[in-house]
Amino acid sequence: MSDWTAFGRVDADGTVYVKTAEGDRVVGSWQAGTPEEGLAHFARRFEDLVTEVDLVEARLKSGAADASHSLSSVKRLRTTLDEAHVVGDIDGLAARLDRLATLADEKAGEARAAREVARTEALARKTALVEEAEKIAADSTGWKAAGDRLKEILEEWKAVRGVDKKTDGELWKRFATARDSFTRRRGAHFATLDGQRKQAQTAKEELVTEAESLSESSEWSATANRLKELMTEWKASPRAAKDAEQRLWERFRAAQDAFFTRRSEVFSARDAEYKGNLDRKQAILAEIEALDIDADPRGAQNKLRDAQAAWHDAGRVPRENAASLDRRWRAAEDRIRVAMDSAWRKTSPQDNPLLQQMREQVAEAEQRLARAQAAGDARRIKEAEQALSSKRQFLSLAEQAN
Repeated sequence: MSDWTAFGRVDADGTVYVKTAEGDRVVGSWQAGTPEEGLAHFARRFEDLVTEVDLVEARLKSGAADASHSLSSVKRLRTTLDEAHVVGDIDGLAARLDRLATLADEKAGEARAAREVARTEALARKTALVEEAEKIAADSTGWKAAGDRLKEILEEWKAVRGVDKKTDGELWKRFATARDSFTRRRGAHFATLDGQRKQAQTAKEELVTEAESLSESSEWSATANRLKELMTEWKASPRAAKDAEQRLWERFRAAQDAFFTRRSEVFSARDAEYKGNLDRKQAILAEIEALDIDADPRGAQNKLRDAQAAWHDAGRVPRENAASLDRRWRAAEDRIRVAMDSAWRKTSPQDNPLLQQMREQVAEAEQRLARAQAAGDARRIKEAEQALSSKRQFLSLAEQAN
C-alpha cells in the first residue's frame, strides 16, 4: 500500500503516529525527509512484522513447526504489537494474531494429547519388554534362543521413544537386572553341564576301553552279549562334549565292528564246514537207508557198523538240519536192529556169529572212547559215549532175544 495515511500521520514537528481503534499512538519521529517518506519508513517495519506473522502462520498450518513454539511466537508478537514502532493495520494484524493464537493453542493441545498417547504406548511397550525379559531370566532354559531374544529386546528398547527420563531409568534397571540374572543362571548351567560332560566322557572312555579289550575275544556268545550290554550302557549315558563324544564313539564302533567281523568270518567258515559235514552224513544215511535189510541182515549190520564210525567222524551239521538227520539215523538203526532180532531168534547163542560181532563192536567202541578221553577231546568223547551206549543197547537186546 502506497498511501499509508490511512494508518498513520506525521505532525509538523516530525512526530509519527499510528492510527488504532483506541486512538493515535506515537511510534517515533521523522526529521530526515518528507512526511510521506517517514510514513513509508515505518510502514516497511510493519511489513517486516507481517512477514514474520506470515511465516509463523505458514509453518503452523503446514505442521512443520512445533505448535507450542508457534504459540509462544504468536503471543510474543501480539504482546509487542501494542508498542511496536510501525505504521500499518495494527488492529487487523492484532485480530489475525488472536486467531493464530487460538489455532496454535488447539494444535498444541492436539500435540500434547498425541505425545501423551505416544508416551503411554511407549511406556506400555517398554514395560512389556521388561516383563518378557524378567520371565526369560526366571524360567527359560532354551539358552541360545533366550539369549538371542534378550539381544532383540535391547534393540527394540533402543527404538522406543517418549518415556519420561525417570520412568525410563527405572524400567532400564529392571531390564538390566533381568539380563544379568539370566547371564548368571546360564553360566551356572553350562558350568554344571561341563562337569556332567566330563563325567560322561570318563564313563564312556571306560566303556570304550572294555570294548577294545573284547575286540580280539573268541568267546563268541559271551562277548557278543557283553558288547550289547555296553551299547545299552552307552545309550543310557549322558553325552560328553561334542568332539570327545564323536571320537569315543568312533573307537567304540571300531571295537565292536572288529569283533563282529571276526565272528562273522569264523561263523561263515564253520557254516561252510557244517554244510560239508551235512553232505557227507546225508550220503552215508542214503546208503544205509538203501540197504536190503531183509535179504541180508548180517550184511546190513556190518554196513551199519562201518557207517557208524564214518557218521561220527563226519562231525557236526547245521543246527537246523541236526534233529531231522538224527531221527532218520535212529530210524535206520532201528530197522537193522529189528531185522537182526529176527535173525538171532533163528540161531542158538553158541552158533550166533552176529552176537560175537556185536561183542567185538562194543569192545572197539570202548577202545575208541578210551582214546578220546586220553586226547581230552570233548566232542570225540561225547560221540564215542553215544556210539558205545548204542552198541551196548543192541548187544543187550540181542542177548535177551537169544
